[in-house]
Amino acid sequence: MSSRCHACSVFDDGMTAYDFGPQHPLAPVRLELTMVLARALDVVGDGAAAALPQVPVPPTDEALLRLVHTEDYVEAVRRASEHPDRPDPYRGLGPGDNPTFAGMHEASARVVAATVEAARLVWSGERLHAANIAGGLHHAMPGYASGFCVYNDAAAAIAWLLAQGVDRVAYVDVDVHHGDGVQAIFYDDPRVLTVSLHESPQTLFPGTGSAAETGGRNARGSAVNVALPPGTDDAGWLRAFHAVVPHVLGVFGPQVLVTQQGCDGHAYDPLAHLMLSVDGQRAAYLALHELAHELCAGKWVATGGGGYSVADVVPRAWTHLLAVVAGRPLDPSVPVPQSWREHVQQRVGTTAPTAMTDGRQPSYHDWGDGFDPASALDRSVQATRSAVFPDLGLDPMH
Repeated sequence: MSSRCHACSVFDDGMTAYDFGPQHPLAPVRLELTMVLARALDVVGDGAAAALPQVPVPPTDEALLRLVHTEDYVEAVRRASEHPDRPDPYRGLGPGDNPTFAGMHEASARVVAATVEAARLVWSGERLHAANIAGGLHHAMPGYASGFCVYNDAAAAIAWLLAQGVDRVAYVDVDVHHGDGVQAIFYDDPRVLTVSLHESPQTLFPGTGSAAETGGRNARGSAVNVALPPGTDDAGWLRAFHAVVPHVLGVFGPQVLVTQQGCDGHAYDPLAHLMLSVDGQRAAYLALHELAHELCAGKWVATGGGGYSVADVVPRAWTHLLAVVAGRPLDPSVPVPQSWREHVQQRVGTTAPTAMTDGRQPSYHDWGDGFDPASALDRSVQATRSAVFPDLGLDPMH
């Protein structure tokens, strides 16, 4: 991956308007800090030295929302956006995970517009890869908000691709939380393969994503879920990923790969219990990039997602993601610019990391080396393989 890929970042500063308030964990400053760091390291920018150009978000097209959301839900969001003092708990809009705020409809629709634009750029051939780090709002359901997600931008992008005549779209979600909204929307559609690696539903929201969830009656084998035990580290996570994801994607044969890179599986994240490092997350991004080139001629749409360690983790993880999307991965040992560390101190009052690495060397034991029934991780992986591999014509034991 020494040569630059023809890719872009779909983003503008208006994306930070998706803001549930100063006490909410989904802090929009994480996007600002990411883009400032990415620009400081010449990962994103307008100059010749920048690896990835930034393209603007197009005007919102509300028809895109209706590709995956009901008309009455869109109207409910609009009403709550215009009158944030009138929550709609039936639709998941109000105190708790999804507090209403003025302009919520417009800000949420703009995230959808950016991810669909990324999909358009990739499918049209204008770009090989495209990223929207503000996207990945994977919990939103057709008729209600959930888990900090009002509209489901990844699902809208997939639905848009299908409407253009794409026959097979693969969605891979590496957020620590199950990608339940995307799975639910396409659960009975054999044209879409949804793959989610997440912390066990027994210990983490949203409580779904067991190995037994394998697709609806008309789409057996179209949903793949790897539920990881709390405490899973880089080596275990990468072992699970490589034991499942390349196999199911290889059989499915996607024309486009859409991915969600929530970085809340990091050990520092306050809302979950996995133990990944930035280095392990970077290894996942490299693997997804390789799969895109191997299986679908490089057509890759990448989004952000969860991530609640807003200074220590999110900016470094997603700057690595953007660099991988550009085809110019950063050396993990590269120092973090002092100007960015000063910006972090000014904006959020914390001391920022000094390097783009956590000092880990991510490696894993290949599944072909043998299954250990005494390992909770291996039992989880084998449960997934046993549940879904036969539906895909794969041998769960090999």
